[in-house]
Formats: sequence, C-alpha cells, structure tokens
Amino acid sequence: MIIGELRRYLRDYAPIRVSRSMRDTAYHAMKIKERIINETQREPTVEEIAKEMGVKKETVVIALEAIVDPVSLYEPVYFDAGDTIYVMDQIGDSNSDINWIDEILLKKAINDLGDREKTILSLRFMNGLTQTEVAKEIGISQAQVSRLEKNALNQIRKEL
Repeated sequence: MIIGELRRYLRDYAPIRVSRSMRDTAYHAMKIKERIINETQREPTVEEIAKEMGVKKETVVIALEAIVDPVSLYEPVYFDAGDTIYVMDQIGDSNSDINWIDEILLKKAINDLGDREKTILSLRFMNGLTQTEVAKEIGISQAQVSRLEKNALNQIRKEL
C-alpha cells in the first residue's frame, strides 16, 4: 500500500504529465531495446524497435523522449577549475546577424512606403481587416486597396 501511494504521488506530481499509455509504450520500447542489446551486443535502431513493437518509429521516438526528465538550463554540463559550462551555453542562438539585417531592411523598406500604403498594410496585416473594410475606413474602393497593397508588397520585396 505504501509503495502504491509513493508511485501515485510520483506519477501525479511529476514535472511534466505524461499519459500512462505513452509511458507504457516507452517502457515496452526500453525492454525491447535491452533484449536486442543482450542478444546482438549492439544498439538497435529506432526502426528495429518500432518493427518489433508493431508501431511507427515516430511513436517510439515520441514515447522515449516523453519519459526523459526535464533538465534545467542552469544544469552544469562541465566543470573545470572555476569554468562551468551550463546547458544554456550549449543551446544555439537563432538570432544570427542575418536575422537582424533582415529586420533592419524590412523596417527600412516599410519606411520608404507612402503614408497611404503604410496605413493599408497596417490595417490589413496588423489589425486583420479585409480589403473591403480597409476601403471603407480610408474612403477608396476595394480595387484601389488591392492595387495599392500589391504594389506596396512588391516594392518591399524589391528592397529585400
């Protein structure tokens, strides 16, 4: 009874809730993996495990990743005489110089547009209005809004 209560507590208060079926799939995959390692003395591929289980390889990968405990970004990976490398240091930064340059070029291209084109693009893409709604708001026809929007987007593309 005590062991059951401990298991229930650990299951209910885990950092991330994983469904029972997902955990069962992962544990079954781990058993098959261990058996294959013992029989062949090599690490089995995900495809081999999935084939043995009769499921898609994606299911095996998702199940195995679901039961891995989350790691803090501040978890030390390497420590040597005062120099500590954390998990955070190992994660790549998607904000490369090219992203910044693209953003600057886009802002410049938008600033080069006329006031009416800026207003149309803002109403269309920032406020989510239709071309008809934009036309009513600024007092022109929907066809004019369509033409001005198309020309503004083409001008921005040319500058990028």
